[in-house]
Amino acid sequence: MSKPKPFIKWVGGKSQLIEQLEALLPADFAARADVTYIEPFVGGGAMLFYMLQRFPNIKQAIINDINPDLTQCYTVIKERPEALIQALQEVQDAYYALHTEEQRRDFYLQQRDRFNTKALDAIGNSTLFLFLNRTCFNGLYRVNKLGAFNVPFGKYTAPTICDPATIYADSEVLQRVEIMTGDFERTFDKISGNTFFYLDPPYRPLSNTSSFNSYAKEEFNDDAQIRLKLFCDKLRGAGADFMLSNSDCLGKDGKDRFFDDLYADYNIERVWAKRNVNAIATKRGKITEIVVNNYTNKTSVCV
Repeated sequence: MSKPKPFIKWVGGKSQLIEQLEALLPADFAARADVTYIEPFVGGGAMLFYMLQRFPNIKQAIINDINPDLTQCYTVIKERPEALIQALQEVQDAYYALHTEEQRRDFYLQQRDRFNTKALDAIGNSTLFLFLNRTCFNGLYRVNKLGAFNVPFGKYTAPTICDPATIYADSEVLQRVEIMTGDFERTFDKISGNTFFYLDPPYRPLSNTSSFNSYAKEEFNDDAQIRLKLFCDKLRGAGADFMLSNSDCLGKDGKDRFFDDLYADYNIERVWAKRNVNAIATKRGKITEIVVNNYTNKTSVCV
C-alpha cells in the first residue's frame, strides 16, 4: 500500500528538506504526549504527511491555507476519494486521447477557463485543480489580482493526473485532520495542551524576478511577514513551540538582514535546498533557507 504523500506539485514543497527539518524538531518531540500539530500554511503537505506517519503521539492535527481551492481539495480527498478518482480518470483519459501539442494546449486552456468560472461543484473544482497542477508549467499555482489561475500550458504528453493509490493513502491519514480555510492567525484558537506549529508561509522573494508566492490574490508582502513574526511572539507567549521556514535573504547577498533582524530573539538555522522552478537552467541549484524556532534543540544542521 502506498504511503501518504503530497498529492500535488507545490513550489517550495518540503519533501526534499524533511530529514533536515526533522533534525531541528525539539529533541524530546517523540516523547511528548498528546501533541496537537498545526500547520497554518499547509501548501502541498509534505511535512504534514510525514509528521502524521512518523509521530503517533500526535493526537490531533489542524491544517489551514488561505487558498480555498487547495483546502477544498484536501476536504474532497478526505471525504470523497472515490468520486474524485473517477472524475480524474475521465479527464486523464480525455487528455491522453489528444495526439498533438496544439490539441493538448487547447484542452488545457478550456479547462483553465472552466476552473476560473468558480461555478463548479467540489468534485469538479478539485478535479480541475489537480488536472491544472499536473499539466501547467512546472506545477506552479499562481493567480492574478482577480484570483484567476493564469499559469501557461506545460507541454506534458502523458503526466500522471489520476493517482488512486496516493489519494486513498492521503484520505486515510486525513481522517485525523481538521481542515481550515483563511488567514493564518485564526489557527491560534486551536492551541490545545502540548501544541507544535510548523509555519511555511509564502517565501520572501530573493529577487524581483523570483517571486512565486501568488497563491492567493492577497499579497504576502513584508508587512505580512512582520505580522507573522508577531504571531510567532503570540505563540511563544501561549507556550506553544514553533518551527518556521523562509528564504535566506542574508545568504543571497550578505547584506539583506530582514529575517535575521526580524527573528533576532529566536534560534535561526540554515538548511540546504534545491531551486528547480526557474525557467533558466543556470539559475537553478542549491541555496540556503532559514529555519527559525523558539526552543532549545541539541541537534543542528547549520550550514
